[in-house]
Amino acid sequence: MTTVLLAGGGTAGHVNPLLAVADAWRADEPDAELVVLGTAEGLEARLVPARGYELVTIPRVPFPRRPNGAALRFPARFRDAVRITRQLIRDRGVDAVVGFGGYASAPAYVAARAEKVPFVVHEANARPGIANRLGGWLGGRVATTFPGTPMRGATVVGMPLRREIVELDRRAVRDDALAEFGFTAERPVLLVTGGSTGARSINHTIAASAPAILGAGWQILHITGRDRGGDDPGLTGYRVIEYCDRMDLALAAAELVVCRSGAATVTELGAVGLASILVPYPVGNGEQRLNARELIDAGAAILVDDAAFTPEWVSDSLIPLLTGRSEIARMTAAAATVGRRDAASAMVRLAREAIASRGVG
Repeated sequence: MTTVLLAGGGTAGHVNPLLAVADAWRADEPDAELVVLGTAEGLEARLVPARGYELVTIPRVPFPRRPNGAALRFPARFRDAVRITRQLIRDRGVDAVVGFGGYASAPAYVAARAEKVPFVVHEANARPGIANRLGGWLGGRVATTFPGTPMRGATVVGMPLRREIVELDRRAVRDDALAEFGFTAERPVLLVTGGSTGARSINHTIAASAPAILGAGWQILHITGRDRGGDDPGLTGYRVIEYCDRMDLALAAAELVVCRSGAATVTELGAVGLASILVPYPVGNGEQRLNARELIDAGAAILVDDAAFTPEWVSDSLIPLLTGRSEIARMTAAAATVGRRDAASAMVRLAREAIASRGVG
């Protein structure tokens, strides 16, 4: 029996690919012991147990970005997280560690290296994060979602996607999807989402523009995330929810999506074949603009800067797109040429190769 420690979490962008790989491993090896390492504060605290996997938590230890009190406390707290993880690896007889970035991954990579356990790193974004750069530097096998991600020796596998996304037949379940959210089949649906934490600019602009979008003959499914950006105006055909546990049905209901360009989001759009308006998160190292490149180059998406995504842009650019719809049909066809659906199985193969080569060389 294989024992695997899957490390990562924080946001859905880290948790969902982790769960996709866990599901693929369980389907291929039902008696494998799959343990997830995360933090109590991240989204994994809810999603992992709900999926039927064991979650072990360690302290959340962000890498310091400026000299302050947290930076002074970081070395001791990080050593403590590594110590806990090393003990877990020994106690459970872990055969391999598979990390997906986030606060739990860096201690897991260091612990795996110290315990001489093979580990695999999956980098979701076109520009790698600190934890995964550390994992690559420590000698883990590296897999990436996008070609051109600057990590030495990386294998491009795509984004591990949840089975309900990989196997989604949007046309077959559309009636069920519309019923799930209370929509009519006579009007198309615009899906709006800023991810689990929310996107303030997107939320405010869509809320302000909802009457115009509804007036163009569309319905709106607005998934706000934690930052709701205002109250639900209660308009007919405008459904506002904070979080959606059935994103497969949300994607099945939609004909166009307005969203951030997180790695998981853009790869899901390609996998299911959906046209999109991408509004990259303007803070950080610019990875979301890079993530959008494949869909943009394929003609499957329109890129709008965060500062430019205003009610005026909706009026001048989005409303004509919604009323014409022929361009949306072309973009939808283009999106279907981009997606990859086998990344979860590819990650399982990489981890097994790492286990098989343990002690060789």
